[in-house]
Amino acid sequence: MPPQELSRRLAAVTTHVDEILQQEVRPLMAVEIIEQLHRQFAILSGGRGEDGAPIITFPEFSGFRHIPDEDFLNVMTYLTSIPSVEAASIGFVVVIDRRRDKWSSVKASLTRIAVAFPGNLQLIFILRPSRFIQRTFTDIGIKYYRNEFKTKVPIILLNSVSDLHGYIDKSQLTRELGGTLEYRHSQWVNHRTAIENFALTLKTTVQMLQTFGASLATTELPRSMLSTEDLLMSHTRQRDKLQDELKLLGKQGATLLSCIQEPATKYPNSKRNLNQLENAATMERLLVQLHETEKAFSQFWSEHHLKLNQCLQLQHFEHDFCKVKLALDNLLEEQAEFTGVGDSVMHVEQLLKEHKKLEEKSQEPLEKAQLLALVGDQLMQSHHDAADTIRPRCVELRHLCDNFINENKKQRDVFGKSLELHRQLDKVSQWCEAGIYLLASQAVDKCQSREGVDVALNDIATFLGTAKEDPLLSPKEFYDEFELLLTLDAKAKAQQVLQRLGDVQEIFHKRQVGLMKLAAKQTRPVQPVAPHPESSPKWVSSKTSQPPTSVPLAPPLRTSEEPHAETELNSWGKEDREANSEVKNEVFESHRERGNPQLEQLARLGDLSPCRRIICDLLETEEIYIKEIKSIIDGYITPMDFIWLKHLIPDVLQNNKDLLFGNIRELYEFHSRTFLKELEKCAENPELLAHCFLKRREDLQIYFKYHKNLPRARAIWQECQDCAYFGVCQRQLDHKLSLFKYLRGPSQRLLKYQMLLKGLLDFKSPEDTEIDPSELGGSAKDGPKRTKDSAFSTELQQALAVIEDLIQSCELAVDLAAVTEYPDDIGKLGELLLHSPFSVWAIHKDRYKMKDLIRFKPSQRQVYLFEKGIVFCKIRMEPADQGPSPRYSFKKSLKLMSLSIRQLGRGSHRKFELANRNGLEKYILQAASKEIRDCWFSKINKLLMEQQNDVKDQGNLQFEMGTGKGSGGVGCGPWIEDMERAATSKEDPASSTGGVKGFSYS
Repeated sequence: MPPQELSRRLAAVTTHVDEILQQEVRPLMAVEIIEQLHRQFAILSGGRGEDGAPIITFPEFSGFRHIPDEDFLNVMTYLTSIPSVEAASIGFVVVIDRRRDKWSSVKASLTRIAVAFPGNLQLIFILRPSRFIQRTFTDIGIKYYRNEFKTKVPIILLNSVSDLHGYIDKSQLTRELGGTLEYRHSQWVNHRTAIENFALTLKTTVQMLQTFGASLATTELPRSMLSTEDLLMSHTRQRDKLQDELKLLGKQGATLLSCIQEPATKYPNSKRNLNQLENAATMERLLVQLHETEKAFSQFWSEHHLKLNQCLQLQHFEHDFCKVKLALDNLLEEQAEFTGVGDSVMHVEQLLKEHKKLEEKSQEPLEKAQLLALVGDQLMQSHHDAADTIRPRCVELRHLCDNFINENKKQRDVFGKSLELHRQLDKVSQWCEAGIYLLASQAVDKCQSREGVDVALNDIATFLGTAKEDPLLSPKEFYDEFELLLTLDAKAKAQQVLQRLGDVQEIFHKRQVGLMKLAAKQTRPVQPVAPHPESSPKWVSSKTSQPPTSVPLAPPLRTSEEPHAETELNSWGKEDREANSEVKNEVFESHRERGNPQLEQLARLGDLSPCRRIICDLLETEEIYIKEIKSIIDGYITPMDFIWLKHLIPDVLQNNKDLLFGNIRELYEFHSRTFLKELEKCAENPELLAHCFLKRREDLQIYFKYHKNLPRARAIWQECQDCAYFGVCQRQLDHKLSLFKYLRGPSQRLLKYQMLLKGLLDFKSPEDTEIDPSELGGSAKDGPKRTKDSAFSTELQQALAVIEDLIQSCELAVDLAAVTEYPDDIGKLGELLLHSPFSVWAIHKDRYKMKDLIRFKPSQRQVYLFEKGIVFCKIRMEPADQGPSPRYSFKKSLKLMSLSIRQLGRGSHRKFELANRNGLEKYILQAASKEIRDCWFSKINKLLMEQQNDVKDQGNLQFEMGTGKGSGGVGCGPWIEDMERAATSKEDPASSTGGVKGFSYS
């Protein structure tokens, strides 16, 4: 409903209410003259004359003469305005009852009526005073003063009410006048007041609705969802308030109507007077107007509420559309990044893996987009005003979804076909390499006899038969099947592989012909020339004609094979550095021959600054590192699938090859495809270097995974290092060092990062705080900058902290992996925080004799501190390649919740004490230095305090805090004092006890 229609209908209601109240005729309301009405000097009883004229009665009222003229006029005006216009037009019949009064009262009444009666008079009846003298005076006075009364209506003097009954029926007269008409003046006044109040309240409510409707009509729709929701809530609250008022008004009207109709309800046979009928009719008409008001406003509000709801729905739709479209656009951008089809099986598998991740990532946005399109359809089906805006949005969403899904399917098919392509190429390459290896392995001296020739021919026939069992595609079939996928690089690789296939097949044919000729002659021994196995083509060099020059990386982080005393990461692998230096020089030379755009550009700079020399070193070693990992993958991992090498691989190696190499492929993919590219950008902008490490903080955690597996890899290596397979692979790669030296390369790479970052920080030391800004990618006009407080130095420090934390976590992972015989999952103890060797004394109190049992000689234990407990391990030295290597076998574990700790007194600066709360077990730990002791004490004390606070919060058992002699501790009790005296009297805490007991868990 338009606002104009609401205003028109509500204005009509107001007009009808005024008509019902006869506001034009009766400007007064009962409440305004309530006191005058209650005086009852004139009443409108509801009676009617013979022609239907309304009867106004002036009952006996002694103070009539003293009524102010204004009050008389107001009451007469009000009473004459109550009957309907039709009844009032007939004229009023006035009955003046002065039977107990005097002539003066009759005269005053006639005078006032003649002067102030506002209605149309038809007839006046006067009941004369009953006393004789006053009656005589009345008769004479009427005759004498008739002209003064200025009334043009007849005045009839009556002696008694029986005379009145001759003119007016008894049923139209009240009981005071001898009639039967029921009339209660107070009730009449109350009903009239209530009716008029109801009508005024209705008018006021209608005006409020008009104002509210006009306000809603002029309100502009907000542009934001929050504003629209607030506006909708505000309008709804106002509407509910008005609706409640309308409902309350309706209840009041219904109650008032029932009160007016009460006599007829209680006494069905009684006859209601005209006053009651008119009041009931008035209320019914007013209730009809109230219903019309409710109906009009309800229709208007429904349309307005729908308008706001549709506005809010559209805003929600637009908001969700923007979010979903942004997500789809991002997905399409990520999808568009899959431009290549892969250049190897590993690359394609990585692309498929990334593509699968994209598919999984796209599920939620696609579902949201499709759901939003369905929501848009529902809005359009509900005849939304903005259907023309919603429809293209839905079409766009479905179009984007279809594009993404179709392109995804297309890419998946392409990657699958590309994977098949490279597998075919690899299969052909492997077949060719196997054939070359077979030909090279046929000894010349064995072909001097007929039996040797037959064996060689049979081997060749068997090998050629494998091609028939697993048919290789011919060049034509290959190009027909994969023509659409052949990029320039792929086509060149395919041509090379297929050319090699033809060459190998031709070699086999020539070898067969030569051997058959040799077998046919039988005249003299023939010595066919066979290539030496060591000169055969390398299977790991499929892309270049030269074998990859390898660089044996320096040994890794400290593993369990090094002596335990070497705790610094930088001390590992000293035995390989000379060999590394020699091979690195060869690789650097090969690397420079191959060329790198960034490094060549740096080389052309001539005299490089220290900062750029470090970046140059980082890039060179990064490429060598990647190349070395690639050589391990191609030279050791891939050949494990070669059929002709299966007999060289022991079962334990075949079954555990994933443990031997760990996630080295993941390292290769990360460095070759991601990290190297980001480091290359630092060639021109060294200030980006620290950001590279900070950005890839999470990705570098693959090193933790690698080192966690390293001890298991070493165990497998020690068991299988003498197998022939490793020797063959090492000769093929021309490696000077064994495989495991290279498997420890990622450890040395972390140390290299640490060294380079430290070098950059040292270069910007406080003694040399001013540097040329051009070294950080700036210009000379920027002037010297103090890098001590610069953002670059801060980022370098943060990056160094990341690498050092990673090194420490890797070291902990390697060390923890050396723990054996732990009865449960050690990971349940939480994060490993510290580990160090300690000298440990175990002290046990006998429960019954309370006798201390102390071991004089301490046990040497490797102690591990976890978040939830402490683990003691026995140190065992086992033989290894570079000498004895420590192994740690589990002996005992203690829960931190059950412990207390304290420092010991004088002479015990390297010791602290752990004790169970029951006081029956104590352990005195002596560290290698005071610094280690302080570190452990501080860490354990902090953990105990944190756990104590947690327990207090949960309302469980609380730790008791105590103080020992000398220095403070947690949970110490007086029972420790004897032990403390024993521990502080001499360096050996057992010297003051009489009992001896070994380490309780040894």
